[in-house]
Amino acid sequence: MSDVVAATGHAALKERVRELVDADLPRLVALSEALHAEPETAWNEHRSAARLCESLASRGLTVTPAYLGFETAFLATAGSGPVRIGVCAEYDALPGLGHACGHNLIAAIAVGVASALAPLADELGITVEVYGTPAEEGGGGKIELLDRGAFAGLDLAVMAHPGPVDVAEARPFAVAHSHIQYEGTAAHAGAYPEKGVNANDAFVVAQVAIGLLRQQLPHSVRVHGIQTVGGQAPNAIPDRTEGRWYVRAETLEELGRVEEKVNRCFEAGALATGTAVTITAESKPYSEFRNDERALGFYRANATALGRVFDSSGASAMNRASTDMGNVSHVVPAIHPYVGINSLPATNHQPEFAAACVGPDAEKALRDAAVALAQTVVDVVQHTT
Repeated sequence: MSDVVAATGHAALKERVRELVDADLPRLVALSEALHAEPETAWNEHRSAARLCESLASRGLTVTPAYLGFETAFLATAGSGPVRIGVCAEYDALPGLGHACGHNLIAAIAVGVASALAPLADELGITVEVYGTPAEEGGGGKIELLDRGAFAGLDLAVMAHPGPVDVAEARPFAVAHSHIQYEGTAAHAGAYPEKGVNANDAFVVAQVAIGLLRQQLPHSVRVHGIQTVGGQAPNAIPDRTEGRWYVRAETLEELGRVEEKVNRCFEAGALATGTAVTITAESKPYSEFRNDERALGFYRANATALGRVFDSSGASAMNRASTDMGNVSHVVPAIHPYVGINSLPATNHQPEFAAACVGPDAEKALRDAAVALAQTVVDVVQHTT
């Protein structure tokens, strides 16, 4: 613990954090609403990244855009203390659903944490590092950043994710994202069907095989996907079909075993129909999450003191959703709590949830998460020798 923290008073610093977030709240809400109004998908978050860079610069942080060569990534820093705190911002949206996972709130919460900690960085003896991380929705942006050296040496990495209710502990599945393509031969379906090789039939065979495989899969495994290209006309045998599929499991080790079985189902579709299949990873696998229990305990206490109530009814399974923050948690201590926006019966990845990511409940979640995370950093600093 720094001498200044001891002299100033731990409780007083935590109260100062709350005051700083509350003073900045109107701007944070406006930022969240602006991001929500202009959703951008993975690796295309140009307006969002620029808006966040501007917001952080206006709060006194030093901003590096296009961080590590990624156009929509950034790093913003304040302070120069020995304890390094990473705050992760996500801001990509879902295709066709906008901010139905609330990444507008994640980004605004991250800015809120920075706005509270940056003025106190020298007093706390910390360096605040806000990481703008693109492409969480399937693109593995954090993994790409990790591979180029981001996050290395952090004492703690934090972020908060909206959900229907509050859940402190992240327990995400490991996940692999794959693009599937079958190549066949086109032909007139009525006049010359024998000349065709049906790439759509290959997908049908594969999906039946996956459906049967589910009987032998552990309860912790999820296999799901969509066919994105199924052909062009009903009287033409499709010569190309495409799809996107996810496999989830409790750990990367289990994921590897299950993915091999699922891929054999896709290969079976090709074998049965005489098509050629190409299976391409859309990103490196997302890992399961490792919670830093000490920091998580501080977060629980701080959120509870703010009046947050953690769900014990099982109403939310959002803490099982996969995230590339899991990969970060294998490199540095990390927490990834979920903050409720009172959206039930709407849940993440539904249009109704996107609508709930703005408004009074979303604003309260933004404020409380920013305060609780920033106060958690103060607690961590107090217990750092």
